[in-house]
Amino acid sequence: MLKAYFFSTCLGGVSYSDTCVNAIKLLQKEGVEVIFKKDQTCCGQPSYNSGYYDESRRVALYNVDLFDEDYPVILPSGSCAGMMKHDYLELFEGHKEYKKVEDFCSRVFELSEFLDKKLGVRYEDKGEPIKITWHSNCHALRVAKIIESSKALLRSLKNVDLIELEREEECCGFGGTFSIKEPEISRAMVNEKIADIHSRNVDYLVAGDAGCLLNISGAMEKMGSKVKTIHLYDFLAKRIGISEKGDLK
Repeated sequence: MLKAYFFSTCLGGVSYSDTCVNAIKLLQKEGVEVIFKKDQTCCGQPSYNSGYYDESRRVALYNVDLFDEDYPVILPSGSCAGMMKHDYLELFEGHKEYKKVEDFCSRVFELSEFLDKKLGVRYEDKGEPIKITWHSNCHALRVAKIIESSKALLRSLKNVDLIELEREEECCGFGGTFSIKEPEISRAMVNEKIADIHSRNVDYLVAGDAGCLLNISGAMEKMGSKVKTIHLYDFLAKRIGISEKGDLK
């Protein structure tokens, strides 16, 4: 049996625990034995993006040592996967630990990439016909580069009509600490993103990043939007009937 570590991410642990459970179920459905390390912590991206490189290296090395067996490390987030798979390499360039970190990075996968590229999963859709659109998280798009795998899983669902956003590659305005440092700009960006979403006339917005979902869903709720938001792995689990939370409403 294939074994894999599951890294839940900060937002997964704090705000999207059900999503993490569904992500683990998607792996278990494919016969993967999932190992969850209780002492896991942040990937280090907030400190890295803020310029605290020494502190970020300490977090990174903690993760490298924690997930020490030669198993894949699976994340339900393109943002954190980009940090752990690619940014760690830049962080340790020229440092004595580089080879150790490089070996670790080669084992890191965002979940949709692992399901699509490594396991070749295609799903039997058990849901009713539905229209959705998709938001591409910046780090997932430009660093982890796993968006096509996420869309491939969605397109494998026969009753799901995926309608592309006109300005899909534009940021939603979250950007981690950016939304705190530049709230006015962030608000303008998320409003433009929501206008694009509303123009698609869909039932759901699906995204694979918890931070973007918190930002977009919070703004949409304040507007009284009728479009519902859902994380990719909750959506997939519901469509194939393995989610404890039941069908889409």
